[in-house]
Amino acid sequence: MRFDHVGVATRDAADLADLFDGLFDAPIAHEEAFDGMSIVFLELDDGGYFELLEPAEDGTIADYLEREGPGIHHVGLATDDLSAALDRARTLGVDLIDEEPRPGAWGHEVAFLHPQSTGGVLVEFVEH
Repeated sequence: MRFDHVGVATRDAADLADLFDGLFDAPIAHEEAFDGMSIVFLELDDGGYFELLEPAEDGTIADYLEREGPGIHHVGLATDDLSAALDRARTLGVDLIDEEPRPGAWGHEVAFLHPQSTGGVLVEFVEH
């Protein structure tokens, strides 16, 4: 597995994208509307990304922002075999949010692990 991205909940993805581009030289690599969100991926030199998550309607990120405020939402780890990664998590007793892979942003398959089982960190497995 390798680092893929960090998901950041924000109320204004465009402003944060401009700031992060200036700070980190992280240009926009991809933008899309997905699952009630505006999503902006900013590319880092090592091939990792910032994934900026702005709610476009009520839903998971809007609820998160209301409850927690803006900031880091999750960490994404890339895997070449998402089903095997989920099986390994199950074997280790990790609670899964997604029992099976599902469609995610940028056309990837994803699955989330429950933060109560991962030291308080919401982990997303991503298969490109």
